[in-house]
Amino acid sequence: MLGLNLTGRKVVFVGGGAVASRRLPRLLDDGALVTVVAPEVGDDVHELIRAGRVEWTARAVREDDLDGAWFVHCATADRRTDALVSAWCENRRIFCVNTSDGAHGSARLTAETRAGDIVVGVVSDAGVDPRRTARLRDAIGAQLADGTLPVRRRRRTATGRVDLVGGGPGPIDLMTVRGRRLLAEADVIVADRLGPADALPELDDEVEIIDVGKRPGHHPVPQHEINELLIAHARRGRRVVRLKGGDPFVYGRGGEELAACQAAGIPTEVVPGITSAIAVPQAAGIPVTHRGVSAGLHLVNGQADVSPTTLAALADDAVTTVVLMGVAALPKLAAATRAAGVPADRPVAIVERGHTPQQRTTRTTLGRMAQDAADAGVRNPAVIVVGEVARAGLLMAEPERAGDVRR
Repeated sequence: MLGLNLTGRKVVFVGGGAVASRRLPRLLDDGALVTVVAPEVGDDVHELIRAGRVEWTARAVREDDLDGAWFVHCATADRRTDALVSAWCENRRIFCVNTSDGAHGSARLTAETRAGDIVVGVVSDAGVDPRRTARLRDAIGAQLADGTLPVRRRRRTATGRVDLVGGGPGPIDLMTVRGRRLLAEADVIVADRLGPADALPELDDEVEIIDVGKRPGHHPVPQHEINELLIAHARRGRRVVRLKGGDPFVYGRGGEELAACQAAGIPTEVVPGITSAIAVPQAAGIPVTHRGVSAGLHLVNGQADVSPTTLAALADDAVTTVVLMGVAALPKLAAATRAAGVPADRPVAIVERGHTPQQRTTRTTLGRMAQDAADAGVRNPAVIVVGEVARAGLLMAEPERAGDVRR
């Protein structure tokens, strides 16, 4: 089986029906310069023509249409026409796919799947069986996507890359498939404390794992040094994954890391993750918005000063306020809300260690939350939800866990 490079090369597609609509995008993705020869074309093919992505010769095929072609695909649904085109290609030594011919001409298109920079083609050498090859392709594609196949590069390139991957709320099966694939491709993983730790034991022993996790009051690796780590490893031709909990752009300093990598000329991709601001309340049966209860969401960093905007959100019956990194700031938040006249009976839920076996929810009110949290021994990581959605019993199927506290 050979891989043909069609970039910038003329490809003639004879026929404009359903087969063309399925296969033209693949040829275009390979960089081919495609001319469709057909008296009529279907709607999907016509859209490609209107977009200027393919040329159209609107008539029956002639032999001189093959002039300058590197590759020909015929799919007219007329066996005699396809056989004639295939014979012209044979005489001209042009590889040809013929969908009407049991042998598929002198070439066949594989059932193809892609994952990052990996392309896998499936073909049978014992006769044509498209459904079989398609099913096998899909099975391989699923394993490539979830990072369970050995896809890490063995040869270094001159310049590596950095991928900022959001690990979600913790469990590996709540991480995106793209994130898992990039982990499987990585040479170096720069990991946070709240990232999906279950993903790391699955990696090759040769993968270097660098722990830069921050804890309250303890930041062993300053942000500028993390940026320098990412850039230095990428410049050595390594593929680097910066693995974070939640989403890189939600209090994850992903924007700072992206800017630093771009300034250094390092190719960088950001892969979103499920933010704990939504996922952790959900794990406790709390929807951050709910029709007739909350129509808006205000997200705030608990370490920052309590702003007038945050106080306005807390005072609004129709807004849910979610506080991240806010356990230590509960007394400050409570004092600010009292001074601003925010109702003291506003419901509050503090969800610790969401999506883990140790998850616990403390139900309280805005006026009592600081004392109740202290009495319950609330610790980080925790997400604080303030608003009517945090009221106990809002949902019929609200999960109950051992250790949950109601005040």
